[in-house]
Amino acid sequence: EVQLQASGGGLVQAGGSLRLSCAASGFDFDDLAIGWFRQAPGKGREGVGCISSEDRTTTWYVDSVKGRFTVARDNDKDTVYLQMNSLRPEDTAVYYCSACTLGGSFYSTKSGHWEPQGRGTLVTVSS
Repeated sequence: EVQLQASGGGLVQAGGSLRLSCAASGFDFDDLAIGWFRQAPGKGREGVGCISSEDRTTTWYVDSVKGRFTVARDNDKDTVYLQMNSLRPEDTAVYYCSACTLGGSFYSTKSGHWEPQGRGTLVTVSS
């Protein structure tokens, strides 16, 4: 069974930083582009960033996080990271890791639809 378990969220002041981690299991991690999306309270899902599987350097980011967030992966540990700097209150959301495309689409490997495939982690940014 595919599992993607995010961790590392918490409460941080605006301007602060957090690093999220996501441990993957149940599939060949090296084969998929992987990244993060988020869902703020009462709002729809928003893709955040995605990193390629092949070269592990090609990335996609939503405009609102460019220059502040960085997605990285460690294929030896089957783990993907999201380094978040200069956090803003509007970054408050539950963050999920997910399979993705470098065009900014996200999907569950189980259903093919954009939906969480494991535990998310809550990030709260106070003003």
